[in-house]
Amino acid sequence: MKIVVLDGRPLAAERGAWAGLDRLGEVEVYDYTPPQDVAARAEGAAVLITNKAPIRAEAIDRLPELRFITLTATGYDCVDVAAARRRGIAVSNVPEYGTDSVAQFVFALLLELCHHVGRHDAAVRAGEWSNQPDFSLRKTALVELAGLTMGLVGYGRIGRRVGELASAFGMRVIASTPSRRGSDGEPPVEWVEVDELFATSDVISLHCPATPETAGLVDRRRLDLMKPTAMLINTARGRLVVEADLAEALAAGRLAGAGLDVASVEPIRPENPLLSAPHCLITPHIAWATGAARQRLMDATVANVAAFLSGRPVNVVN
Repeated sequence: MKIVVLDGRPLAAERGAWAGLDRLGEVEVYDYTPPQDVAARAEGAAVLITNKAPIRAEAIDRLPELRFITLTATGYDCVDVAAARRRGIAVSNVPEYGTDSVAQFVFALLLELCHHVGRHDAAVRAGEWSNQPDFSLRKTALVELAGLTMGLVGYGRIGRRVGELASAFGMRVIASTPSRRGSDGEPPVEWVEVDELFATSDVISLHCPATPETAGLVDRRRLDLMKPTAMLINTARGRLVVEADLAEALAAGRLAGAGLDVASVEPIRPENPLLSAPHCLITPHIAWATGAARQRLMDATVANVAAFLSGRPVNVVN
C-alpha cells in the first residue's frame, strides 16, 4: 500500500522521523507539494498525509485508489471534505496535540506585551542601565494581569486551557462560543456575546477555527469596541483578523498592543501592513511547534493511519 506525505518538512525535516509509517506501507515523503503537483505525486496512493498542501475535489477525482486522508494538524480546511465524503474517503485530523504548547505561547506573547522583556534586555546590553543612577530602569509601562479580564473567543481545548492559565494569573475569564460548554472543576467562566466580550476585555485571545462565518471576525467595528488599553492575541488563524483594520487601530493608538502568531497569508507577505504597525509582535506560526507537541502529532498521525488500516478509523471529521 502506498502512503504519500505531501508536506512533511513543517513537522519533521528528517526522513527518519517518519519511520513509524514504514511498517504500514510503502512511504514517500515530500518536503512541500505545490497545489498543481498534488494529483501527480499522489498517484497510486491509498493514503495521503497533508499539513497545508491542498487536497481539492479535482485532485480527489483523479485518484481512484485513494481511500484515506489524514492531516498533521487539527484544522482541515485544506481538504475538500465534502468531495472526500462523496467518494467514501475518510478524513482524519489530530484534535489534541498542542493544547498546552499553544496556551503557553499565548502567555509568551501576552507577557512580552506586558513587560517588553526583549527591549529591556537590549537596553541593559546597550549600557543604558549602567549609565544611569537608579537601581531600576523602565523603558516602557509595565502591566500586571491580576484583576484584568481575559476574553476568549472560542472555548475548545485550547481556549479552556488558556482560561485556566488566565485564572491562575488572577484574571477574570469571560468567553464567547456558539455552544456554551464547561465541566466541573474548571475555573469559573462568564458567558457573554461576542460584542460584549470585545467591549469589556482587557485581553482578547482568539481560539476559533477559520470558517466563512469567522473570517474577518476582528474588523474595524469590533476593534472600535475595544478599550484603548486592551491587547489582542491571535494564535488561531490569520483570516480571523482584518489586518489593515488592526494595523490602523494600532497606529492610531486605539489599541495598546497585539501579539500574533499567524497571518492571513503564510509565510507573511512583505506588504502586510502589520509588519510596520506599532506595538505589534509577530511570530512565524510557532505556537504549536514545541518538540513535545510535534512528537505527539507524529505519533497520532501514525496511529490514525494504523487505525484506518485496521478498519476502525479514528478522529474522522467527515
